[in-house]
Amino acid sequence: MNVSSCGHLAPAAGARVCAHLTTDNGPGCFRVLTGVATRYDLLCQACADAETPELLEACVGCFERAESVAYLGWRGDPGILRRDRDLGGTWTTTPCAITPLNDRCLAPLPDGWLALTAAGLAGTDGEPRLAGPVDLPPEPPEEWAGHVRGPALYTSGDGRFAAVVTDHGRHGAVVDLGSGVVTLALDRQDYHTETTRFPVAFVNAGTGPLVVTATDWNRLDVFDAATGRLLTDRVTTREENPEHYFDYFFGALLPSPSGRSLLVDGWAWHPVGIPLALDFQAWLAGDRHAPEHGRMLADRGYSWNTPMAWIGEDTVALQGIGDDEPMLEGVELRDAGGDSRLGMFAGPAGPMWGHGGLLYVTAEAGFEVWDPADGARIGFAEGFRPTAHDPATGAFAELRNDQLRIWAPVG
Repeated sequence: MNVSSCGHLAPAAGARVCAHLTTDNGPGCFRVLTGVATRYDLLCQACADAETPELLEACVGCFERAESVAYLGWRGDPGILRRDRDLGGTWTTTPCAITPLNDRCLAPLPDGWLALTAAGLAGTDGEPRLAGPVDLPPEPPEEWAGHVRGPALYTSGDGRFAAVVTDHGRHGAVVDLGSGVVTLALDRQDYHTETTRFPVAFVNAGTGPLVVTATDWNRLDVFDAATGRLLTDRVTTREENPEHYFDYFFGALLPSPSGRSLLVDGWAWHPVGIPLALDFQAWLAGDRHAPEHGRMLADRGYSWNTPMAWIGEDTVALQGIGDDEPMLEGVELRDAGGDSRLGMFAGPAGPMWGHGGLLYVTAEAGFEVWDPADGARIGFAEGFRPTAHDPATGAFAELRNDQLRIWAPVG
């Protein structure tokens, strides 16, 4: 073991800090990008402003101590790796005179796609078929941190059910697409609903589709989609069950590819964004309070309501690099079984999905495919900006200007 230039006999961190950050009570500092991938040095304000700052090779202890006060933000530019190749796959474009209410109102069906329109639910398999309107209780228009209340659409994997909800609102409904009957009215009450997307997801447990949804700001429940029967009755209030009281605001839910786990985007006071991984399989098997004891994946400062995706069963991608705003554009890879960061790479910004070990992003300029293994963009389709993904086939779809455009990977 060698003495690092910071003066300590300790393992090297493989990164640099300025001399002012080698003491126990060092000042706040910037993460200063070197231009090589997402590598960065840590510099105090004075050194970050200097033309030729003195940098020391840090030991692990010095770097971790300095990292704990790196709250001044980012400086510099990351290196973004691009080795684009032809996407391959198949492209399909068909006329479709249907207009979704917004970019969250298109969802997959086994035989096509379903859109939520001003006239109600409409299928896109060849000829449009109107599945009927869905009337939710009215909610006052309210905007929070740039997020406006509006509708969102979800479908079950077998195509039997749809959920129509109000993002950043209180209400929703589960609809039987065969009969048009509402099988379950959704209500997460009215405590700070403006801060998160509506928590709802379909999961197939083998006996038919289940609905996971919030029934209060800090409570999730599971229902049978066909009957609306509650499957997770339990006590969670502070007064009656303080051991399992959960001071956490649930947001968007994302099942893992097998449905074994749930990824949750939410926050807790003061506020702080805290993504969670929940063991859904254990919950159904009898661990009644699994949702109240999820695994915290990261402390994201004031950041939540950001894109997230599963990369396989054990790794999640969280958009935004860092532990507070402003974050660096890119992705952190996190271990779904703990709180460790497995990697990070700059570049992805926009709605994203995981499929087949790759990451797919709808960016401002078009459709991007990223390989998380080395953090490189490996494909790009200019102007294609899908809003929906079919996890069964891997297909992506955009429905704009009376055209349904679909790209599907091979295999």
